[in-house]
Amino acid sequence: MNGIIKVDKPSGLTSHDVVNIIRKWSSIRQVGHAGTLDPFATGLLIIGIGNGTRILEYFLHAEKTYDVIAKIGITTDTYDRTGKTVEESPCDKSEEEIRDVLLSFVGDYDQVPPVYSSKKYAGVPLYKLARAGKVITMPPVHVKIHSIEIEDINQPYVKFKATVSSGTYIRSLCRDLGMKLGCGAIAHELKRIQVGPFELSNSVDIHNMNTLDIPSVISLEEATRFLFKTVIVNENGFKKIENGIPLEIEDIISYEEFSKNDTVRVLDVNGKLISIANSERNSDFFSTIDQKGRKDILIRPKKVFKN
Repeated sequence: MNGIIKVDKPSGLTSHDVVNIIRKWSSIRQVGHAGTLDPFATGLLIIGIGNGTRILEYFLHAEKTYDVIAKIGITTDTYDRTGKTVEESPCDKSEEEIRDVLLSFVGDYDQVPPVYSSKKYAGVPLYKLARAGKVITMPPVHVKIHSIEIEDINQPYVKFKATVSSGTYIRSLCRDLGMKLGCGAIAHELKRIQVGPFELSNSVDIHNMNTLDIPSVISLEEATRFLFKTVIVNENGFKKIENGIPLEIEDIISYEEFSKNDTVRVLDVNGKLISIANSERNSDFFSTIDQKGRKDILIRPKKVFKN
């Protein structure tokens, strides 16, 4: 069994708990996840099973969308409702002021990761250091808030939808909102509803999995269709890829448009994924290379998938 499983993670489970449940259900040891969700958070967790674990790294860099409820007027050590209350301060800001401050985060900004997070310092997760009394403040990380859609403001709660770049912490966004307002804020509810092209809808309910049922496992071909441009190879190209040998124009049947150094996927004539590869040339040059009979290396395999 190889592919991707979309899981609707419930509150109270860690991402690793979900991995263990899938391992037990499938009797397959090779299971992993892309993008940790905090235990209190819910929503879409991308799980790789079998060879699906080999493409998880490409989901880590994808944009993510969250449904968020921030609570203003409070500060906790974890920046969410599970932490120890540090301070409570009534917020005297109007709805319009709260709206303007929240929307001011749209765009690029430097964000400090939470001291309680899975981000590592000297190889140790920050949350483990914090629990041991060693609070490490990491340097700011450049992130991007692509969009914020405010759905409701009913103090002390602010409900909004945010689409953000990889590496963005919604807990830190809520903390920063509180700092700008001058009264503190935390993430009260957090649900991830999209990772790259994959939405929460039709995800697996981890509590209702039956060991006799097969949930919807997204094939490697389907999962990568949204991530990379495609190159289809002939039999000679297939044999080269299997042996880790780069492709020339004579090995390629068809291709989509891409740029030099793009990551592409390579399929055989039956539509089977055989490699994740690096493009060594712009696809615009392929026809010229073919016409001149040149032997340029065009596609260099990075990961090879053998049946």
